[in-house]
Amino acid sequence: MKEMETRQLTTKLELRKLENDTEVIEGYALKFDRWSDTLGWFYPFREKLEPGCLDTADTENVVALFNHDQSQILGRTGANLDLEVDNIGLKFRISPTNTTLSRDLMENIRSGVINQCSFAFTIPDEEGAEEWRENEETGIYERYIRKIDKLYDVSVVTTPAYPDTEAVVGARSKEIVEELRSHPVKQEIKRMLDDLDKEEILNTL
Repeated sequence: MKEMETRQLTTKLELRKLENDTEVIEGYALKFDRWSDTLGWFYPFREKLEPGCLDTADTENVVALFNHDQSQILGRTGANLDLEVDNIGLKFRISPTNTTLSRDLMENIRSGVINQCSFAFTIPDEEGAEEWRENEETGIYERYIRKIDKLYDVSVVTTPAYPDTEAVVGARSKEIVEELRSHPVKQEIKRMLDDLDKEEILNTL
């Protein structure tokens, strides 16, 4: 079973009035070609969503939630949630229902208390869906997400920042990183650098 991943984006959530004076919640659940903050703990990495990653994604039954909580639903595609992919990323629009949750949320967005959103997704277990590279200067792994196979939800969230230690990647991603770390060429370079360090230490004695 694929591991579902969630990523958070600090974005400008907006309340916008339509021509009939009803208000909608708008924002971007994800943006293309932007590096994330450094995520992960055992495998520190940053990632970028490439344009086209949603071209074949399943977006037929996506829900809008508050804090990824299935009991706090704000909308659903086909009802009051619209999704649109443009050159920036995935834009969403929620037409709020007449509930206490929606009214409270709108007031918190209006006052600036809540201004972030997030999305939950999976990446297919296939070649080319993602690529990992190691940045030799920083030692940080860089992940390029080229294909998302399913979008589960877009969520308005209150957490101020995505916790590094909770960044999840799938089992295949971990295998790719392990292969990078244990590649024979990299191991040989590491051995040579270790030998140089030892030589430097001996020269100072």
